[in-house]
Amino acid sequence: MRAFVITGPGAGAVAEVPEPVASAGQVIVEVDRVGVCGTDMEFYRGDMAYLASGDATFPVRIGHEWCGRVVDVGSDADASWMGRRVTGDTMLGCGTCSRCTDRRQHLCEDRYEIGIRHGWPGALAERLTVPTSALVALPEGFDPALGALVEPGGNALRSVRGTNLRAGDSMLVIGAGTIGLLVAQIAQARGAEVHIVGRSARSLDFARSLGFVHTTTLDDLDRTRAFRAVVDASNGKASPASAVDIVEPGGRVVLIGISGEPSLIDTRDLALKDVTAVGVLSASGGLEETVALYASGAVDPRVLVAATVGLDATAAILAGERPTGSGPGPKFHIDPRR
Repeated sequence: MRAFVITGPGAGAVAEVPEPVASAGQVIVEVDRVGVCGTDMEFYRGDMAYLASGDATFPVRIGHEWCGRVVDVGSDADASWMGRRVTGDTMLGCGTCSRCTDRRQHLCEDRYEIGIRHGWPGALAERLTVPTSALVALPEGFDPALGALVEPGGNALRSVRGTNLRAGDSMLVIGAGTIGLLVAQIAQARGAEVHIVGRSARSLDFARSLGFVHTTTLDDLDRTRAFRAVVDASNGKASPASAVDIVEPGGRVVLIGISGEPSLIDTRDLALKDVTAVGVLSASGGLEETVALYASGAVDPRVLVAATVGLDATAAILAGERPTGSGPGPKFHIDPRR
């Protein structure tokens, strides 16, 4: 089958790879749609942290925001999944350690991460192997664009949960990329007054086009406003410290963005303001609720997708190119069968 393979920094292409085979407790998914995210671009550049730590090595097959249909199963016990529309968790724990048995498999020391960690092949391919334990069912007829946005939406949903906001509370989102805008959409659907900080005029104009009227740069932010929570969905080195500085005493700072360099917070600021800091790793535990939000129409993130392209265009997307005719959104999707 065809799959996109990164062989080194800046080197990646579509290649013929062996067909996946499902073992007991696994299924084969024919992939409909895959989202490209910042982690994928880091792998392509060669500066993804797992490459330095040894948790990932070249060649690597990326793709962890996906949806598709089950076309084969590993055993009769898995047959109920046959033919179903699905997406799935990226984090695949060992299943036996204390974290896994406590439903915290995303923190398992020995976890695989689809398309990211320890060599589990990703979804930028015609077909993908997934454990049944990681599968999340999608409604029949669910738009593939929505299906491939469930994983980033799960990250955003967990971030909103971490704010502990009530309807009417004011929150600030630092970062106007895909995760930041998903956080904003979900928080607004829950009744929060959402403010967004971005870096470029293009990203802020796009946020305004979605109906977010309180948009500005960090330098121009009105610091007299009271924000009960601040979500840092950026990769800015100084953003976490800014979030702690901005948030109201007794409020919450949620950290979902990751900087390429150490991003330091003075713990005295946390303690003296009685601020709760919440870290979010992955969509684990948020996928099913995200599907329900999308299916109900309470949140519709499809406008975030600038374009859907074929597998042969993957390298260009990873290199930061925007195909002719792309919309203004920050997200690109790939159809591996095109």
